Amino acid sequence: MKVLNKEELKKAEEALRHFFPQSQQVYGYVFMINRVEADPIDVLVDQWPDFNVLLIRPQRQEKADLFKDMCVFTKDETTLRNILVGTDVIDWKQYLCLSVDLCHEEMLKFVAASRSVPMRKDHVCYMLKLQSLSNLTTERFPVQVSSLNESHVALVNSTWKFGMGEFSERYIRDMIMNFPSCCVLDSEGQPVSWILTYASCAMGMLYTMPEHRRKGYAKALVTIMAKKLHSEGYPVYCFIEEENQLSYRLFYQFRFHYGSVLQGCLD
Repeated sequence: MKVLNKEELKKAEEALRHFFPQSQQVYGYVFMINRVEADPIDVLVDQWPDFNVLLIRPQRQEKADLFKDMCVFTKDETTLRNILVGTDVIDWKQYLCLSVDLCHEEMLKFVAASRSVPMRKDHVCYMLKLQSLSNLTTERFPVQVSSLNESHVALVNSTWKFGMGEFSERYIRDMIMNFPSCCVLDSEGQPVSWILTYASCAMGMLYTMPEHRRKGYAKALVTIMAKKLHSEGYPVYCFIEEENQLSYRLFYQFRFHYGSVLQGCLD
């Protein structure tokens, strides 16, 4: 597969717009790569410029980088299957989490079996995308809001559902230091509620400390972050785990609507 250079990445960003919502996540990665210098990520295609498969592959320089997901978009499942079976574009000897449209689940089971590697479906998420900025509330929120900084990494890591100590700490540090974030501060200037942005531009890791819940902080953060991302030209979307009805209701308030895909993380 071919690794895209800077000029090709700009063209890929434009091309991926024509395949929403299926291409939304890989588009978000390419969008971010074109604007932010963060941890290195390779974007690979089967051919250029008329690609059928586009793969997001973080460069794994340290053990902690195994925590970073790969992500794939394809227009043709047979092409993707042939690449996964017949090439070494993915290192099957290492742990990996592949974020992919679940319509390809059976094909991936076939690939895993042919490679003699175990596979399990770790979690399933709905993709929700903001349809219009007019759906966001215009009310003012009487809270002190700021961005997260490096001193908050340990706190966010300790409360994240998928946190794995030192392995996820570097991942969260990269998010906080490079991508948009928003938090509500208490009277002592400490975060009590926050939301981050992933390398795919998706909003996520929304969390409020238990003693500060039912104060409207999550609603405030989603509103503020969505407006911020939109004003800077970012796509405004998120992934919600299928069992997380509380978050689903929150985002649906603002008319975040389903994309036509379910994303699964297969490892």
